Amino acid sequence: MPVPYARPDVAAADVDVSPMPAGPRRTPRAAMAAMVTVATLALLAGLSGCGKKAEPVEAVRPVRLLQLHSGAGKTAFEFSGEVRPRVESRLGFRVPGKISARLVDVGASVRKGQPLARLDPTDLALAEASARAQFDAAKTDRDLADSDLKRYRDLAAKNFISAAELSRRQATYDSAASRLEQAQANLRNQSNQTGYAVLAADADGVVTAVDAEVGQVVTAGQSVIRVAQIAEKEVAIGLPEDQVDMLRGIADVTVRTWAEPDRPLPGRVREISGAADPVTRTYPTRVSVPNPPADLRFGMTAVVTFTRTGESAAIRIPLTALLQDRGTNQVWIYQGAASGGTGTVKPVPVTLGDPQGNEIEVRQGLAPGQTIVTAGVHLLQPGQKVKPMQNATSAQPAQSAKPASNPASNPGAAAGSKG
Repeated sequence: MPVPYARPDVAAADVDVSPMPAGPRRTPRAAMAAMVTVATLALLAGLSGCGKKAEPVEAVRPVRLLQLHSGAGKTAFEFSGEVRPRVESRLGFRVPGKISARLVDVGASVRKGQPLARLDPTDLALAEASARAQFDAAKTDRDLADSDLKRYRDLAAKNFISAAELSRRQATYDSAASRLEQAQANLRNQSNQTGYAVLAADADGVVTAVDAEVGQVVTAGQSVIRVAQIAEKEVAIGLPEDQVDMLRGIADVTVRTWAEPDRPLPGRVREISGAADPVTRTYPTRVSVPNPPADLRFGMTAVVTFTRTGESAAIRIPLTALLQDRGTNQVWIYQGAASGGTGTVKPVPVTLGDPQGNEIEVRQGLAPGQTIVTAGVHLLQPGQKVKPMQNATSAQPAQSAKPASNPASNPGAAAGSKG
């Protein structure tokens, strides 16, 4: 008897998939219908199992650690500045006139008394000649009055003239002598004026600027050439307003130039301005360099270092260990097995001090012996488990922070910090 054809729209539940009793063998069509039913049921069972969620796996993040140690309490403050002369003179002629010659250029080394520029001496020479002529005339009048006074004294001794006439002759002589002194002073002054036509250096130095050129008419005192004295040199820096009082009393000051950073030069704070610069809002400060070397040239860039020795020990941490959260500075502390922890981290607020290079001082919040995270601080969560990096390179000991021991030998120790 032929087996009826299995239609596709027949539900799986309507199909009998029970084992066939022993008897005649099924036809190929019946076997095919049974296989389709079994595959459909397996597919439905698989789809029903996809709705189950996999249990989350706790992430263990590798971090770099640093064990804190107190240092010697020394703090260095560095400020960039420029080498400048202590005395820079704006030299100008003491008389007005027209510049006829300029004898030096910018950068020239000059000696005391060396001519730098000249004025046209024509007018000054005429004025000097006029003063000399007045002097000669006054001298002639004085000599004539002196001769008359001598003759009248002889006549008065013989009672040939009255005492009043002798007094008049004495007054004439005194007036002529005074006019001579006046003419002599005027001649001396005019001679000086003629000498002022030559602008000379008042000290050994270097020409730093030229403010007037040949052919220009200048007034008395107008700046023509600037000369910086080489006897004393100093570095000009600017101090922030919150550190002026603290740095004022530091005596350990050194100066290094960018050209030779390995050669420290002793320095001394000569003056600190009482008013802040209106542009930079810093207080201009001059640090003098006693006995400066000859190769310390004006305009060179220098770094002034103030070294302060604190009364108590200080803790310094790398800047990479800081985390700012809602305006608060935080540091992650590692709670290792050696300290009774479970290998997790927790944030601790800290109070910061003065920075120094890539490190910063921590005044409150940390204690020597604690272990902090120095890398990956922005990816951590409170209570998260972390794994110290076994292959982390050990950092060199800083003034107040030293690398931790090898984590392989001490589970609670920290790996070295690497910036």
